[in-house]
Amino acid sequence: MKRKLSLIVLLTTVALVVAACGGAATEAPAADTTDAPEAVATEAMAMEKVAGECNVEPPAEAVEVNVLHWPFESIDFLVAEIKKCDDVENITVNVQALDFTAVIEQVNLALSAGDASPFDILHGTSAEFSVWGPNGWVMPLDDLIAKYSDEYDLTDIPAGAFSGASFEGQVYGIPLIGDSQVIAYRSDVFEAAGISVPTTYDEIIAACGALADQGFDVQFEIDFSADWAQEIEFLAALRSYGGDYLNADNTPAFAGPEGVAGLEKMIAVRDACMGDAYLAFGFEAGESGINNGTIAFGSFWATSMASMWNTEETDFADVIKFAPAAAAKTGGPLAGTAWLNYLFIPTTTTNDPDLLFRMIMEAADHESMLAGANLGVMARSSITEGVPNMAAVNATIANGVGAYEINAAIPLVQAALFGELPFVFDGSKTAQEALDAAAAAYLAEATTQGMIK
Repeated sequence: MKRKLSLIVLLTTVALVVAACGGAATEAPAADTTDAPEAVATEAMAMEKVAGECNVEPPAEAVEVNVLHWPFESIDFLVAEIKKCDDVENITVNVQALDFTAVIEQVNLALSAGDASPFDILHGTSAEFSVWGPNGWVMPLDDLIAKYSDEYDLTDIPAGAFSGASFEGQVYGIPLIGDSQVIAYRSDVFEAAGISVPTTYDEIIAACGALADQGFDVQFEIDFSADWAQEIEFLAALRSYGGDYLNADNTPAFAGPEGVAGLEKMIAVRDACMGDAYLAFGFEAGESGINNGTIAFGSFWATSMASMWNTEETDFADVIKFAPAAAAKTGGPLAGTAWLNYLFIPTTTTNDPDLLFRMIMEAADHESMLAGANLGVMARSSITEGVPNMAAVNATIANGVGAYEINAAIPLVQAALFGELPFVFDGSKTAQEALDAAAAAYLAEATTQGMIK
């Protein structure tokens, strides 16, 4: 089912959510026309645009550009637009797609040393930027945005969308795709069982009970399969209950009653809907499960749902429907986090940033985003029709728990939670025990690093 809903709603909401979590929204720099050299305009007009090709002028000397990202349908499509520049004389484009955790490990290892970056264009979200930005690993793009704003109509990307990749008043990333966790469900199954689409975790538990004898491998899938996935869902549940990771002074807040209640509710969903099978159901397995009919409904990343309306990949495309994320706490915000996917340029790249920026524009221009609009929610206000789950994404971000705070202490919280949340899922610790241990580990590390005075 194709739904129409303005992307302005999505990205304006993202801007407000990100601003609330990480400071005031940063305005995207406008083109400076007061003293812009006439040569810039002449250069921009010198090359006639050719649809479907890389419209980047060949550099004078041979360059090799390395792009690193983690794969899902919409980012794969946009990165392929950059890959087309491999056909331009003197440009060789190497694209490497790794698992999300491998990307983070590779970037942290390579860029923390301060040596020449082995990557030239990086894919990331505001969560990764909370490390990359404050550490100076990626470069500000304000001058390049101003230089090419008119040529690529960058004001079509709402200014607030840049907030999740902004730090101390400067913009570091180009927004591409909006994302959140939303529900996909088999409408035929729900109708036959006489149940409504759940809006809370308690309703998810009840729905799983109603579907328990329907022959599904699991009734409901949510990604609790790895420590990083548990941490993301914990943030969503914690904020749905009214809590947050940190206090204003960077001391830990997540081990309070809101955190305990949120984590215990996650375990209740796991027990009612998945049992011990939770370890086998990452979001990729969940996507396959709803496509092949072995899962009734689930919480999925919006950017990993394109197969669900592709009749070549599922026999259930006509009955798989989409709904906003459920609230962990009845009456609380929806337990879906707000994300934008960005492209960044490492500070220590050995290639010309101007060339790299123009190559990024091959993914971020209107032509490419319009062509990829059936795969994900694109970050341009002018693209108002697209994926069937767009309404669910908009509603989740509008009424959800927001984005990660852009704070250099957040990765320390994540690391502490990675080490403790699995113990709750395997039953060896209570929620309170694990969160207290994570808070103590975080407090010690944050104090050592001078983030807590």
